[in-house]
Amino acid sequence: MSEDTVLYELTDGVATIRLNRPDKLNAVTPDMLILLRNALWRAADEGARAVLLTGEGRAFCSGADLAARGDGPNDGGANVERFYNPVAEALSKIPVPVVTAVNGPAAGAGAGMALGGDIVVMAKSAYILLSFSNIGLVPDCGVTWLVAKSAGRAKALEMALLGERLSAQEAKDAGMVARVVEDDELMATAQGIAATLAAKPTVALGLIRDQVKAALNSTLSETLGIEARHQRIAGKTEDFREGVTAFLQKRAPEFKGR
Repeated sequence: MSEDTVLYELTDGVATIRLNRPDKLNAVTPDMLILLRNALWRAADEGARAVLLTGEGRAFCSGADLAARGDGPNDGGANVERFYNPVAEALSKIPVPVVTAVNGPAAGAGAGMALGGDIVVMAKSAYILLSFSNIGLVPDCGVTWLVAKSAGRAKALEMALLGERLSAQEAKDAGMVARVVEDDELMATAQGIAATLAAKPTVALGLIRDQVKAALNSTLSETLGIEARHQRIAGKTEDFREGVTAFLQKRAPEFKGR
C-alpha cells in the first residue's frame, strides 16, 4: 500500500489528514490503517494544535476494503485489535482536538472514524451507515460506543441491527454530529473550526477532551474530582496566565499552546 493513501499536511498548527483512495471510496486496508494511526500520532509529536480528518473524492470512508481480505484464513478479532482499535484509540487519546469533515458516505469502520472526531461536521448529502450486519459482522472501530453514548441504546440498536443509512440531518438530530452544512461549504467550515481550535489554549483543550470522556462513565462526585485535578493542571499553564492578562488588559489573548 502506497503511503499516498493517507495524506498529511501541517500548516499553522492544524494537521490535515486525508484518506486518499477516492477510486475505492477510501475503503481502508490494514496498511492504510497503520498509516492513519501513525499520521494521528505524528500530528501530536510535531506540535499540531488541532487535527482535521477528511476523505478525498466523494466519500469519507466506505469501511474495510473487502476485496483486500483475500480467501485465506482470517481472524476478524485479531484484525480489529491490530489495525482498527489503534486508530480509534489514537483519535481518542491524542492530546489535541480532532475535527472530522464528513464529505460523503461514512460506512462501517468509516462511521467510527467519522464519529470519532470531537467536532463532527457533515456535508448535507453525506450519510452514516453501520453496514456490518448486512455482511454478517458486528460494529467495530469504536462505533458501538460512539453511537450508544451520543444517541442512546435505541438508536444504536436500530442502526446496527437494520444496517440502514442515516442522513446527515438525522445524525445531527440524534446528537451524533455537531453541524450539517451545504456540500460546498464543508471544508471551509471544518477548516475554520480547526483553525479556531488551534488558536486556543491547547493544554486546556486536551484536558477538556479527557474530562468529557471520563464524565460519560463517571458519577457526579467522580467528575467533580476530575474537574478539580484538571483545573489544577490548567491553572499552571502559560496560556492561563496569558488569558488572565489579556482579560485584564482588555485585549485578545495570544495563546501559545503551553
